[in-house]
Amino acid sequence: MMKAVLLKQEGDAAQLYIGEYPTPVAGAGEVLVLVHATALNRADILQRQGHYPPPPGVSPVLGLEVAGVVEALGPGVTRWKTGDKVMALLAGGAYAEYAVVHQDLAMPMPEGWTFEQAACIPEAFLTAWQALQLLAQTQPGEKVLIHAGASGVGVAAIQVATRLLGASCMATASAAKLPLCQKLGAERLVDYRSEDFATAVSEWTAQQGANVIVDFIGAPYWRKNLDSLAMDGRMVILAMMGGAVPDYTTPLGAILRKRLHIMGSTLRNRSLEYKAELVRSFWQHAEAAFHAGHLEAVIDRVFDWTEVAQAHTLMESNANQGKIVLMC
Repeated sequence: MMKAVLLKQEGDAAQLYIGEYPTPVAGAGEVLVLVHATALNRADILQRQGHYPPPPGVSPVLGLEVAGVVEALGPGVTRWKTGDKVMALLAGGAYAEYAVVHQDLAMPMPEGWTFEQAACIPEAFLTAWQALQLLAQTQPGEKVLIHAGASGVGVAAIQVATRLLGASCMATASAAKLPLCQKLGAERLVDYRSEDFATAVSEWTAQQGANVIVDFIGAPYWRKNLDSLAMDGRMVILAMMGGAVPDYTTPLGAILRKRLHIMGSTLRNRSLEYKAELVRSFWQHAEAAFHAGHLEAVIDRVFDWTEVAQAHTLMESNANQGKIVLMC
């Protein structure tokens, strides 16, 4: 048995506690990782509330990313050896002393990084890479609008857009969070509480519109996002933090006239083959940038995992800038 963060019942953060849970065993092609750190994601909040159950066969323990040390190898593992420091993507099970990871979903920790830093990378950066490169196919010089720019995925997306893909970036966030977005590479900053982002996009692009939008807000931004897209613009919707149903009708003419591509995406329930290719593609482009310090982990706060309820409460307050980390 091992210790893991468990739920008394679905509900608020007070339902989280550390208890005993069976230690997983590495199967074919998998490694057992001794977890040193994990990071929070919105999916953890939704799962805790009962709105986002794990895919069939996946651990019900919360957590989608880990940083730790390879403890044991399952049959057929060729990429790793015991003692390797890795950061990895999971479909569940990260809030625990041990986690099982497929060998193709792990990446080597950058030299000199701490486990806290490494835990911030897998889910956030792979989600950003999926949205901007695999789905939106962002090109150098294009204009990219990233909403919730100081969120965990937002800070990764700004870096991916500007430092890996060579795009120009506008970010929306509350005023206190905009300096972080600027530091990471956003050239146009919008305080969503006091400025209309659609007007800002029009001015920023000389009335041409943004080529790519990455949205986490959903319903409240739907119409303005459509208005803000350029001809052949692409929008990737990753979350619906503001709601799922717009409270107004949407004329379809703009979608047809501007030949828009509207995409929704999740990562957790993708196939192993898809996620393995995503990891391979991202690491091929990002490895040198991490080692050179061109990509960075952005940590808002580090909690001991005995403080998991406080960590979840912080994320739900939307006060964090960057990732919230749990040390196991």
